[in-house]
Amino acid sequence: MATREILIWPDKRLAQKCVAVADVNDDIRALARDMLESMYQANGVGLAAPQVGVLKRMVVIDLQGRDGAPSGEPPLVLINPVFNDMQGELTWEEGCLSVPNEVGQVTRYARCVVDYTDLDGKPQRVTGEGLASVALQHECDHLEGKLFVDYLSPIKRNVIRRRMLKLKAERERNRPVQAAAL
Repeated sequence: MATREILIWPDKRLAQKCVAVADVNDDIRALARDMLESMYQANGVGLAAPQVGVLKRMVVIDLQGRDGAPSGEPPLVLINPVFNDMQGELTWEEGCLSVPNEVGQVTRYARCVVDYTDLDGKPQRVTGEGLASVALQHECDHLEGKLFVDYLSPIKRNVIRRRMLKLKAERERNRPVQAAAL
């Protein structure tokens, strides 16, 4: 397993729609492991493939120990997720690993049902309520090139955008310089 760099908004790759995963193979399973490791290292509850620069329809979610999530549940790896039954309304203060240290109130469905393919290539279904529903919708939005900031007012979105551009510039300045090979 290896951690991958998480892209910071407004990276253009985060605004692109993802393509379906054609074949669940060892490369996809390795990507899932890398995504989980990267998510855990960043202390997140979910991560979508485009956040690590891979424009494929795949997300990982692990709510263990968060807001009453059942303990002992393995993390979810959803390949080619498709939403079905969506009900109710819930407003949640969301954050995102691609928009670090920022939050915003987003209204989503309170309950959702998602069909997906698992790492064995088998069809599965998951029902999410509360935080699980929010996490499923938030992560799958990434597959459509949408982030939680897209739900915010233009003023708030622009303030956050300026902060993220400043953060990206600071990170670039602090990157170690690699010596050129002779």
